[in-house]
Order: sequence, then structure tokens, then C-alpha cells
Amino acid sequence: MRHYLMARPGYFDVEYSINPWMDPGKPTDTKLAIAQWEWLRDLHVELGHRVDLLDPVAGLPDMVYAANGATVVNGRVLVARFRHPQRRRESAAYLKWFTEHGYRDVQQARWHNEGEGDFLLAGSRILAGSGFRTDPRAHEEAAEFFGLPVVGLTLTDARYYHLDTALAVLDDDIVMYFPGAFTEDSRRQLEELYPDAIIASAADAATFGLNAVSDGRHVILPQAATGLIAQLRERGFDPIGADLSELLKGGGSVKCCTLELRPSGEEQ
Repeated sequence: MRHYLMARPGYFDVEYSINPWMDPGKPTDTKLAIAQWEWLRDLHVELGHRVDLLDPVAGLPDMVYAANGATVVNGRVLVARFRHPQRRRESAAYLKWFTEHGYRDVQQARWHNEGEGDFLLAGSRILAGSGFRTDPRAHEEAAEFFGLPVVGLTLTDARYYHLDTALAVLDDDIVMYFPGAFTEDSRRQLEELYPDAIIASAADAATFGLNAVSDGRHVILPQAATGLIAQLRERGFDPIGADLSELLKGGGSVKCCTLELRPSGEEQ
């Protein structure tokens, strides 16, 4: 069983543009965003996982992308420090939620760090993105805070501005990613670490197919990523296609909406 934190998109809208997917000129449908989000929340529960909720805050339309708010490993919480001013007030809501829910080791990042947007736990290591949002100095901060090795990966395509838009961890040993989103050095690192990785096509990456959540068996990802869905089935995973088209207007999908809360060994 996994434990997730999600935030209902009660104030969802695209009022500004801080990534290439956001266009304030296009209309948004908050009711549809809520319905799609509720489907995802209910699916997590049906799969046997626990979902806690963070109350949305008026004036913070991007809070639905809860994965960006923190990184939680072994019960320790490193709260995000957002790069863009439009999202900076979200950090206070996460600090308050974790403090009020019994987490004892909670710290806000010193350097720009957008939570699981750029920090993905993969077994005994953290894969960490930089290039657009997270400061590379935050990688060392995370390594010290969590006591785990951090592998830095540099993103080069603005459409894939967070690591979780270009790479998904499927289990401790397998990832799927889009090579075109990374520098040559980062591609080499990924090839060495994960020779059996699932490689996404440009078409599947462009559907946000890599913004996925895996519990080690089920993989929830955008239904338009048909190539990835086929590859996942071939590898023995159970892919579940999702329609979060309204939330994609803000530059997020399944993973962006799902922050994993990993307990300490004593709590497991």
C-alpha cells in the first residue's frame, strides 16, 4: 500500500504562464478538472492506497500539482522552495500540513527545489532534475537531508521542465524516460544505471505519458501514451490509462497530482 497526498483543484485555473503548456488565453473548466481529479483520487483508493488531502488555498491555482510541494523519504520532509513567485505561497501550506499531521522532521529547502517534480526516489537513490526549476545546489542539500546518494540529471527541453515530465520510476530497478529531454551526459548516466529502461517515443512524451504513478505493479499514465502502455504490458506491468486533459492545461498530469508520503521504518 502506498500513501499519497493530493490537493483538490477547487481553485484551478490558468491565470499565468510559467511553462510552455500554460496558455491563459485558453478557457479552463474547473468542474471538469475536479471530476478528472476525483477519478484519479478514487482510483488510488480502489487500488488499495491511502490518500490524504491538502486543502486548496484561494489564489493558488497550481496547488493541485501536489507532487511539487515536498519530497518525503523515511518520514523526513523537505518542503519545496518554488522558483516562480506565483507558487511560492504554497510552501507555507505544506509546512503547516506536515507539522499538523505529526511529521517531526520537516524542513523547507534552502535552494529552489520543486519537490517530487524534480526529486524521484528510485530504490536506494534519488534521481534529481535541474535545468529549469530546481537549483543544482538543492541536490547536495537533499543528499545531506535524506542521507541518500543523489544522481543529478539535466533537462534541456522547456516542455519537460520537471524531471517527472521526462522520467518515471516504475520500481526500484526500472524506469521509463524520454532521452530527448536530457543532456548527452545525463543520457549516458541513465543508460549506465538503467540498461533495461523503457524508452518513450517523442510522441508519447508529448502526451505527458511519463508523468505517471507506479505502485510497482499498476502504472497510471495518460491514456494517449499508447506506445508506453504497450511497452508496460510487455514488461509485466498493469497500465491504466487516465484522462486528465483539463489539468494538462496547467502543465501537469497523474504524477504532478500525486505526492508520495514514504514513512519511516518504524511506521511501516
